[in-house]
Parts: sequence; C-alpha cells; structure tokens
Amino acid sequence: MTSKTFRQSLSRFWVANAVPVMFVVLIAFAIPLSGFSANYLVGEVITRLGRDSFLVLSLLIPIMAGMGLNFGMVLGAMAGQIGIILVTNWGMTGVGGLFVAMAVGTPLAILLGWAAGVVLNHAKGREMVTSLILGYFINGVYQLVVLYIMGKIIPISNSAIVLSRGYGIRNAIDLKTMRQSLDRLIPLKIDGIQIPVATFIVIALLCLFIWWFGKTKLGHDMRAVGQDMKVAEEAGIKVERTRIIAIIISTVLACYGQIIFLQNIGTLNTYNSHDQTATFAVAALLIGGASVARASIPNVFIGVILFHTMFVVSPTAGKQLMGSAMIGEYFRVFVSYGVIALSIVLYAWKRVKERERSRSSLRGDQDQ
Repeated sequence: MTSKTFRQSLSRFWVANAVPVMFVVLIAFAIPLSGFSANYLVGEVITRLGRDSFLVLSLLIPIMAGMGLNFGMVLGAMAGQIGIILVTNWGMTGVGGLFVAMAVGTPLAILLGWAAGVVLNHAKGREMVTSLILGYFINGVYQLVVLYIMGKIIPISNSAIVLSRGYGIRNAIDLKTMRQSLDRLIPLKIDGIQIPVATFIVIALLCLFIWWFGKTKLGHDMRAVGQDMKVAEEAGIKVERTRIIAIIISTVLACYGQIIFLQNIGTLNTYNSHDQTATFAVAALLIGGASVARASIPNVFIGVILFHTMFVVSPTAGKQLMGSAMIGEYFRVFVSYGVIALSIVLYAWKRVKERERSRSSLRGDQDQ
C-alpha cells in the first residue's frame, strides 16, 4: 500500500467514524472522573438501551428512502402520548393498557405521518429542516388539544389528570399503573441489575422487521428512491407514494417507541415529554456512526450506548473537573445539538470530496 493510498484510507475512515471515535475518547476520560462503579454504569446503560432504542430505530426507514434524519418523528411521539392520556383516563393498567395506548395512537400516527409525507414531498432536498418546522407546528396543535379540547369536547372523567378548572390535562400524569409493566413482564436480575427482557424482545422483533423490510420489494424501492429519485421514477417506482410510506412507518414506530419510553420513566410530562425526543434520538444515531444518508441497526445500539454513557457520567465528571455539576448538564445539551451540526457538516464535506473525486476520475478518463 502506497503512502497516498494509506492517507486516503485513513481519511475515509476518519470521516466515517469521527463522531464515535471522539465519544469513545471523551467517555474514557469522563468515567474515571465520575467515580461511578462499573455495576452502576452497566445498569444505567441497560435501562437506557431498553428505554430509547425503539425510538432511535424508528429513524432508519426514512434514511433508507433518502429523506435524511426525520425530526418529524416527534409527531408519532405526540400520538403516543395522546394514547397514554386516554388509556389513563379509562383506568386501564399494565401491559394491556400499553397495547391499547398503541392501538389508540396508531391511526393518529398514520394520519400525521401521511400529512408529513405529503408536506415533505413538496420540500425535496430540504426534508430535515421541513420536518423540524413541521414538528413545531404540530406541537402547537397538540398543546391546543390537551390544554383546551380535552375535557371540553373530548370527555375526560378521571379527575386525577384534569386541571382544577374542569378541562385541560395536568402538567404531570403519574403512570404508576403502567410503570415498567413491559420492562418487568419477564423478571430477571443479574448481579442486582434489572434486565428488561420483554422490552429487549420487542426491540429485537423491530430489528428483525427492519432487516426483513429491507429485503422486500418496497424496501428495494425505497433504496432506489434514496439513491436517485429520477432514475427510480423512470424505473416505474411511485416515488412520492414510497416516500410517504417511509414517513408513515417512521411515525407509527415513534408512537410505539414513546409509549415504551414513558412506561419506563413512569411519568408523563404532558406538555414537554416529547420536546427533545427527536433531538436525542438523532444525536444517538449519529454518535453511533450513522450519517444523514446512511444508517444501520448497529449504529443505533452503538450510539445509544455511547450517548447515554456520556449522559450519565458528564454531570458528575463536570463537577469533579470544574466544581459544578451544571457544567456537565450544559455539556450534555451542547453534545446533543453539536453532534447533529458536526454530522451535517461532515456529510456536506464528504459530498464535496466525492464530487471532486468524480471530476478527477472523469478528467483522467478524458486524458486517456
């Protein structure tokens, strides 16, 4: 291997893995400063793997379809929360309550996903920023529904979740009747660490579904659309319909993922539980080595482990290093947004380099 080839290979490796390598270094530095035991860290990471992996996995199919990072997944999260509110109002409990919440949230998630897909078809090439803005808009509608319509138009009989004025939902809803009902469905403890076996089984089934889906005709169509919409259209693929289906699937999965997330937390912050859902899920995926245009199931789990390990240790490490735990808190927020910006910049730089290589190759062919 020549030195030039080695440099090119090293450059490509760094571009593809800069973010996860950077996080491994930061975590290796932060863990000793935090003072946490290995048992505690492993327990926290296992809990967060069960809590967050489903949400992060919901991002994969739009990337397959060439639509980038679906910040609009928050629409599905809001649909899931409406399902949780209604199920709590009806007094349903346990795993059965979770599945009813999913059933209630599904048609709403399909409707929102369809609407988002239609909007994104009018914003080709600008899907990420459009989905982000769409999330803000639908959040306003969600706030209107839960603050004014629930209790007035949508009957709410459970006084524990209604504001004292008689309509609108309280800021916080205790999900004690559903708390960790899925996580503890199959009880297992190893060295004092609770293993959410049933939740991991559900996540494994979703991984199998995504793997299988990628091998179906629709999955191949999505990849073709993601590579080149014009070529896909000329090949007879219904490009806009395929893109809408990708967003609908992502939104429905985000609905289920938010319900799984909330049953682990055990509390619904009615007006802001969904606020950072997309940001943290996107950040975790990118930290795992994914890009705007390419992501895989391993990227999801690597990202969740790295992101949440940093999330756990950074406040204590910040306190040890700077004398203030708030330094670590600020760092966590900075990381969430910074890694998204860094990944988008790296993706743009990579596209420029690829175009330069293509032009160089074309000039070489012409010279011959």
